[in-house]
Amino acid sequence: MTEEVNRPLSCWDLFVTFTLMALQGFGGVQAVVQRILVDQKKWLTPKGFLEDWSVAQTLPGPHVVNLTLMLGDRYFGGKGAVCAIAGLMLAPCTLVLCFAALYQGMHDLPAIRSMLHAMGCVVSGMIMGNALRLLSGLKGNPMGLPICYALLTIGFLVVAVWRIPLALAWLMVGVPSGVWAWRCMVRRQGVA
Repeated sequence: MTEEVNRPLSCWDLFVTFTLMALQGFGGVQAVVQRILVDQKKWLTPKGFLEDWSVAQTLPGPHVVNLTLMLGDRYFGGKGAVCAIAGLMLAPCTLVLCFAALYQGMHDLPAIRSMLHAMGCVVSGMIMGNALRLLSGLKGNPMGLPICYALLTIGFLVVAVWRIPLALAWLMVGVPSGVWAWRCMVRRQGVA
């Protein structure tokens, strides 16, 4: 049984959706992107989101921007990609410029420093919550859940505990994981 997915109604629908998403994502849209695209709009299934998100993460540049371009192009071609990315970027860029002008005169205030520190904690929690929601997409992974959880733990230790730079962590954990997943998929297809 496959889940039904909706389509954006128009390029305007893409623009408005990504604008509203961007306005919810102070500190990064990653924490809200799955909730909106999968749960609210139903433009992607959970499995489809995980697949597209994986591709978006392997491409250079911000993951959410990559996913936005992919979805815009998928539904309305180049025009859709431009509308989606404009929706994602226009309001936040405008707000950042306004906030930068305000911050210039108040950056030494202790209240401002405390507020920014608190925002960082909230955003970290939102990103961790999103990561936990993505775990459900691993059920059908060809490597099996125990291997996936082991790789998740290793990746967390490498980046968060040992503080190895992300590019090196990707070479240490991501590349071998990708090769292993590919081998498992080839093995599974050979059996089928």
